[in-house]
Amino acid sequence: MMDTLMSHVDPRGVATVTLNRPGNHNALNARMITELTDLAKRLGRDPAVRVVVLTGTGKSFCAGGDLGWMRTQMTADAAARARAARCLADMLGALDQLPKPLIGRIQGQAFGGGIGLMTVCDVAIRVPTARFGLTEVRLGLIPATIGPYVIAHMGAAKARRVFFSGRFFDGAEAVSLDLLARVVAPELLDAAIEAEITPYLAAAPGAVAEAKALMAPG
Repeated sequence: MMDTLMSHVDPRGVATVTLNRPGNHNALNARMITELTDLAKRLGRDPAVRVVVLTGTGKSFCAGGDLGWMRTQMTADAAARARAARCLADMLGALDQLPKPLIGRIQGQAFGGGIGLMTVCDVAIRVPTARFGLTEVRLGLIPATIGPYVIAHMGAAKARRVFFSGRFFDGAEAVSLDLLARVVAPELLDAAIEAEITPYLAAAPGAVAEAKALMAPG
């Protein structure tokens, strides 16, 4: 039983992982980070799973780091901060290296670490009402742990437009930054996700996993 996530695998082998802290805008805390890491590893090992969809409940996909968790890190000693950063890095790494296609169903806004989650998806599609932002600098922080994934996903030139300004941007700009594949109306979101899923169900899972592994840095 998970406290911060919901997970379901349908008969086709499509796993849906749902961030489930809607009252906190699905913000990342220590528990969610651990549960995402463990679940990614389990799904990666499960031969019945063909595709993974990552989404959230409520108005936000993921609002970044939970403020309470972040305050704890700011007052912790250097060793504790390093351990927390390592846990976050391990979570992003587990999702990035998932040997299954990872599709982001972005049903709401995403900030900070939520952008990090989007950049480890192989494709992400969202609704037009959501806003985005790498907002760490507004809190006197830097997007250090998610930085390598953001820069690798967008490319340095595009990342420079949003990486250290802290400004908000909309879906159209997120598409131009290569953060999103496309934006669709809310009533079309599930059909768009299904269109991404369907080709993988006709592909050989082992070949998909090996082809995805080719994308990893050498």
